[in-house]
Amino acid sequence: MQAFEYHGRMRTLYLRNVPDEVVDRLEKLARDSKMSVTAVAVRELDAATRRVDNAALVATLPDLRVPAASIVQSVHADRT
Repeated sequence: MQAFEYHGRMRTLYLRNVPDEVVDRLEKLARDSKMSVTAVAVRELDAATRRVDNAALVATLPDLRVPAASIVQSVHADRT
């Protein structure tokens, strides 16, 4: 897995009341990635917050007027 790199302005974010299970998973991800827990947390927050822009991105795509049922049928046919 590639290390997370950010070259913009950096601010500090303090998190309180993080459940032990979340910290445990972050620690495991950090060990597996050979990264610090902070670096993993920033990487995951970056990925999660990028979804905010998805609706605006999708709104710029052309409507090809392909029925959803047709897509599902095609995917199903490819899998069998």
